[in-house]
Amino acid sequence: MIMLFHEIYSTYFQTVGKILTEAVEHPLTTGEISSIIQNHAFEESALNIPESLGMARWQLLKEDGTTILRKKPTMPLTILQKRWINAIALDPRIRLFTDRPVVFSDVEPLFLPEDIYVFDKYSDGDPYENEEYIRNFRLILDAIRHQYPIQISIRNRHGERVTTRTIPEYLEYSEKDDKFRLIGTGSKLGNTINLGRITSCEKCGNQQGKIGKRNLPQPRKVIFELVDDRNALERVLLHFAHFEKQVGKIDDRKYQVTLHYDKEDETEILIRVLSFGPMIRVVKPRAFINLIKGRLSDQKSCGL
Repeated sequence: MIMLFHEIYSTYFQTVGKILTEAVEHPLTTGEISSIIQNHAFEESALNIPESLGMARWQLLKEDGTTILRKKPTMPLTILQKRWINAIALDPRIRLFTDRPVVFSDVEPLFLPEDIYVFDKYSDGDPYENEEYIRNFRLILDAIRHQYPIQISIRNRHGERVTTRTIPEYLEYSEKDDKFRLIGTGSKLGNTINLGRITSCEKCGNQQGKIGKRNLPQPRKVIFELVDDRNALERVLLHFAHFEKQVGKIDDRKYQVTLHYDKEDETEILIRVLSFGPMIRVVKPRAFINLIKGRLSDQKSCGL
């Protein structure tokens, strides 16, 4: 199944299909075939696909650039693919994108939601089946696609309603938190807003263009070493799945991780690093090490 859905395998099939589709309509030149391969496949494909399509091997493309096919090729879904799609349609997050997910009545789902158990995951994920949440999500997604400002309202920690305007740039999903976050420009609440906190979301009239100047997030990084006990490496990669990072192997059991993050995520990063206890040792920067010392000192003073 991994091979069936892997992009490398589907890319070759799709590229050959595009070449043959064009060849049904008109004879193809060598340059046209190369152009299709360059736009849809990998560079090394130009070395084997044209030759393989010829009469010496696959016998699909003649020397004059025409094909033996009379109709355009199609790629019908296999039973396994249909079962996979049916399984995805059961995910409550599919409702964020459509009210009518594709479902094939002639096959059973490949798996059910209760068949999947995710460990080390928060249980207070976003309310994906809430109609207001769905409406807000779809409006934000449309604003991202067409780059127009929106007005959003949230409830702050004091229960007060706060309203701001922003231009959404992209949505970010955290597997660990099971939450979506809106990354936008021009909001007085910052560049990152949890969708679950948004109580209302509206388009700002017909106004186009950006609001003010973008407050660029301050990029930061922390470098730490970890000992791969009790699947520590796997758990670290899961905890920090939505952050840019590089991982290098020091020896058989020790790794070095460089984690990139925005300043506003620093507290979250600090808490997650501390949750791994002695399996992680921060080596740089000194400022982050001081944050760890300060937090541990505060916990000690509280008797924790």
